Amino acid sequence: MPVYALAPYAGAHRSLILAMKERRNTAVRRHVGAVLGAALTHLGARGELPPTFVLVPAPTRRRSARLRGGDPVEQICRASGVATVAALRLAPRVADQSELGAEERLRNLAGAVRLVDAGVDELRSRPAAPAVLVDDVVTTGATLTTSAQRLIAAGVTVAAAVVICSA
Repeated sequence: MPVYALAPYAGAHRSLILAMKERRNTAVRRHVGAVLGAALTHLGARGELPPTFVLVPAPTRRRSARLRGGDPVEQICRASGVATVAALRLAPRVADQSELGAEERLRNLAGAVRLVDAGVDELRSRPAAPAVLVDDVVTTGATLTTSAQRLIAAGVTVAAAVVICSA
């Protein structure tokens, strides 16, 4: 699956992600959503994305979402104006990945990405609309890989992944 990153995880872009996640700046999520929407339009115009698709936010730990004033990735997806289906969640045992290396991240997520039944049912009811995974930052690709594997195992076509920043 192709992965498209809108910016490097450095400077102002890094500050934006940290404000959105760690400083509970919920207002900025609407603006990031608008940028995501524009990027999706651009990728579609270039033929990089299928004509119709739904966004599937990468899963966030429930505790993190509560502490952050909601799931930032899901909120930016919804703010993009593109149909969004929150079809994935993480098992409660998943540790914060910010300090983990590539191998540790894969072990941490092994078998931990779960399907939200209603979300997957909604995806299955849209056969002409493949999924585009969305995450805020890609570092090793472990979250995107395990998320895509879980969706594909459930019979969902995953067309691409789009991330706000790549580290």
